[in-house]
Order: sequence, then structure tokens, then C-alpha cells
Amino acid sequence: MASGGSSDAEAELRRGFKALAVTRPDPAAAVYEVRLSRPAQRNALSPDSFAEIPRAMALLDRVPAARAVVLSAAGPHFCAGIELGGPGNPLTAPFGRGADPAAAAEGLRRAILGMQAALTAVELCRKPVIAAVHGACVGGGVDLVAACDIRYCSKDATFVLKEVDMAIVADLGALQRLPRIVGYGNAADLALTGRRITAAEAKEMGLVSRVFDSKQELDAGVAKIAKEKSANAVMGTKAVLLRSRDITVEQGLEHVATWNSGMLRSNDLVEAIKAFMEKRKPVFSKL
Repeated sequence: MASGGSSDAEAELRRGFKALAVTRPDPAAAVYEVRLSRPAQRNALSPDSFAEIPRAMALLDRVPAARAVVLSAAGPHFCAGIELGGPGNPLTAPFGRGADPAAAAEGLRRAILGMQAALTAVELCRKPVIAAVHGACVGGGVDLVAACDIRYCSKDATFVLKEVDMAIVADLGALQRLPRIVGYGNAADLALTGRRITAAEAKEMGLVSRVFDSKQELDAGVAKIAKEKSANAVMGTKAVLLRSRDITVEQGLEHVATWNSGMLRSNDLVEAIKAFMEKRKPVFSKL
């Protein structure tokens, strides 16, 4: 990609966000952090959140220095779910008297599809996105982390799908993604009962890969994920994993063969072999 595009993306990232903070905590590491930054509201997902999450992911997709993205949160809790009753929330906004029910329903459908797309943007980002969860992760927060590629948490983390207790059907991705992550039975248990699970149970069922003793250890552990990995290989692996998730093994094998036929002969592969022979760490190129 042309340098102008990446420079424009970095400049736009510096202009900042309302509901998020996007930073590069360690200038020497190729890891950017997208932090939910509404701690007073327990990082509930507002209209600003739904507008800014896809914007941040699209910009980081264009930044060569970003080999991985960490999704974290400020304050004592990760996310309280969708903000209810806030201004501009299409799910709770009253419809005018005499409004056409069909038009109102179509407007709500478009609003839901837009929020779904905002979280799917996390999944579609070419860079791997690692969720770093602490405290409570509720409702829409679970939808959000389910769209991430890897999920870690601290031992104080809890997870709950509250939609069934709010008399609604979870509609932002948890019902579609969780069965693929934790299995149908576990997903049904969480979605139909609305019970809260601990970090230990989340680890046992595969919702998270690792549990850290504290948020500080969680942050330090996540920061190491993307170091010294080939950006081409990491992004290609994510793309093939996502594609293979929804097709047969045979189709997945054909897809990765096609992918590697175009991408395998890279400068990074030459560098990896050379570094292995010379017993040193490889220095991979940026995209």
C-alpha cells in the first residue's frame, strides 16, 4: 500500500475518538491498543462506540506498523453491554404516533444491521485482534469479544449474556459466533440461562485462551503477542482461518493452497530461513 494511505490513516488516528482511545503503548512493539474509554458508564456501547469501532479497525488495517491490535477497556470493567436509554439509541428510541409499523420495523432492522457490521469490523480487520478482558463483560461486550481472534482475561473477569433477562434475543453476533468458539451446548447454556460465568469457567469452555492473575499481568502478557512475527504470515493465517471456519475441510485445503501459491514466495520467508540458519531473530518487513 502506498505510504500516503498509511500516513493519512496515522494522522486520522491521532485526531482521536470520543468513545475510544487508540494508542501504541510501546513504540518498539508493533502492537496498537484500542481501549473502550467510557469508564463512568462501565464502557457501555453507545452510538459513538458503534461508529468508532469500525473506523478504528479500518484505520489500523492500513497502518503498516500495526501487526496486531489489542482490544481493552479503561476503568474497573470491560463492558456493560449496549447503553440503554442513551440519546440516539435506535433500540430504545420511541416511534412517533401514527408511524407506519412496517417502516418503523425496517428502520430498526437497518439499525441492528449497522451495529452488527460495527462489531463484524473487528473480525474483518486483517490484523489479529486480541481481547484483553477484565472485570464485567456483559451482553454486547460478549458480542464484541466473540468477534476477536484471541481472548485473554484476568482472573476477576466475568461474562454474561443478559439479553434473555431483558426480554430480547441477542442480535449482535454472540448467538452466531459463540457456538463455533465454545460449542453449541455451552453457547445455549449461556444464552438461555443468562447466568454469569467466572474467568475459570470461561477458560474451561474455551471462551478465553489464558487467564492472568491481574490486569497488570494481562496487559503485559497481551503486549507480547505480535512481536517478531511476519505480518504477511499472521494476516494470511487469520484470513484462512476465517474462511475455513464456514466451509468443508476439502474446500479449506483448496483455499489455503491457492492463498499460498500467491503469497508463499515472500521476502519474509527468505528472511525467516536465513535467520534460522544464522541462529538469530528474523527482521520481517512491514506491509
